[in-house]
Amino acid sequence: MPTDARAVYSAGVQRLLASYRAIPSGATVRLGKPTSNLFRARAKNTAKGLDTSGLTHVISIDPEQQTADVAGMCTYEDLVAATLPYGLAPLVVPQLKTITLGGAVTGLGIESTSFRNGLPHESVLEMDILTGAGEVLTASPDQHPDLFRAFPNSYGTLGYSVRLRIELEPVKPFVAVNHLRFTSVADLVAAMDRIIETGGHNGACVDYLDGVVFSANESYLCLGFKTSTPGPVSDYTGQQIYYRSIQHPDGEKHDRLTIHDYLWRWDTDWFWCSRAFGAQHPRIRRFWPRRLRRSSFYWKLIGYDQRFDIADRIEQRSLRTPEKPLRERVVQDIEVPLERTAEFLNWFLTNVPIEPLWLCPLRLRSDTRWPMYPLRPHRTYVNVGFWSSVPAADDPGHTNKLIEHQVSALDGHKSLYSDAFYSPDEFDELYGGETYKQVKKTYDPDSRLLDLYSKAVQRR
Repeated sequence: MPTDARAVYSAGVQRLLASYRAIPSGATVRLGKPTSNLFRARAKNTAKGLDTSGLTHVISIDPEQQTADVAGMCTYEDLVAATLPYGLAPLVVPQLKTITLGGAVTGLGIESTSFRNGLPHESVLEMDILTGAGEVLTASPDQHPDLFRAFPNSYGTLGYSVRLRIELEPVKPFVAVNHLRFTSVADLVAAMDRIIETGGHNGACVDYLDGVVFSANESYLCLGFKTSTPGPVSDYTGQQIYYRSIQHPDGEKHDRLTIHDYLWRWDTDWFWCSRAFGAQHPRIRRFWPRRLRRSSFYWKLIGYDQRFDIADRIEQRSLRTPEKPLRERVVQDIEVPLERTAEFLNWFLTNVPIEPLWLCPLRLRSDTRWPMYPLRPHRTYVNVGFWSSVPAADDPGHTNKLIEHQVSALDGHKSLYSDAFYSPDEFDELYGGETYKQVKKTYDPDSRLLDLYSKAVQRR
């Protein structure tokens, strides 16, 4: 099978290169990708995208070295399915099944192991990258190190990962989960800090850590512990909803899931966003096919809404208002230092009518610096995720701009998968600046790929 997988991969690389050469010299190069986890507008482009068929699978797994060679367009759903039989998993498994390994590295990813394992790109040992110049180069800490370090958070503007060799870590068949309730976000942040600094809670080693804020007076830390002990497990792919299971009156609540279901606990309801489609209503959920209770299907519904402005049209008709946007989409993940997290959360809960909020702490694994997303080594950050909409103001992007300003004031950053409103100077200061420009000039000298500011901020 490994030989067959490598043959499929090699043929896929040749198709990829042929499709690159077929794109007219004046057209922007882009992926011909059937799915996406981006929430910002895409550039208009009439040229056919790159052919990525044959680059969607696991090439090989080395259980002794605990590594995997993976094609860049392989989804984490397929990657995890291949590694779990060996009792292994990627060091960080982003929450949604259709996120690709290449996408998580070039666009960042995070999950409940990030407080000890950092971000997905930190477990990459080497990767083959199709650059804007049409070359496939192997990048690693020793080969093309400038490209290797600048690639994370470059969103395909320096090239596309074709193959990645990543580290894996041992997992156990089950995860025991403790949900700790707090009545103030300051107390939650203090408890999070203690767990990260000590690595444990009540004498037990914590393997997974994230949290949810429902309001200023109700928030939770979710602690996961690897275990081989058999016993009953919960199932949140049916009528029960995971994020609702977290809530309880006081103290701790205990739960158990298989490692597979723990890794995908958020995907069934796209965290809590499936409620926008009625999928959490008991009567509707009963008849909603289980195979369509997943983030990839909800994303398709979002795509239809974005294409045809369905939500705005319904609201305009019901309110008899002029045809203009009535809601501002606020779909973001931001990072702020742990010591500023309570300040940000209190500001957000006061000024932005969105709940719940997802919390995920992270620390870089090493002293390596990544210029496109310059987090400081040996410092704990907290990712805050919020995905909804608010009433639109006369100023387009009003709430998103307020959030950007507050995040920058607290020495934070935000991911670029959704709408951004920075000025060019602000953007350069936050996302690579001259380092990015030099790497871009070296590996995409003819600007066949969009530059990051054009892709992430400018409307096209």
